[in-house]
Amino acid sequence: MSVSPAKFVQDVRAEATKVTWPTRRATLVTTGAVLAMATMTSVFFFVVDQIIGLGVRELFGLGG
Repeated sequence: MSVSPAKFVQDVRAEATKVTWPTRRATLVTTGAVLAMATMTSVFFFVVDQIIGLGVRELFGLGG
C-alpha cells in the first residue's frame, strides 16, 4: 500500500479545515485559568510543605 506525499498533504489540509480553532479571547481566558490554577496549587503545596516541615522539626527537636 503506497500513498503519495502529495495525497498525504492534501488529506492533511482537508482535515485541518475541519478543525474548530479557538478564538484569541478563548485562548487567553484558558491560559489565564491554567496559570491561576498552577499558582494556587504551588502556593497550596508550599504551605503544606512548611506545615509538615514544622511538624517534623517539632517532633524531632531540630528547630532553632
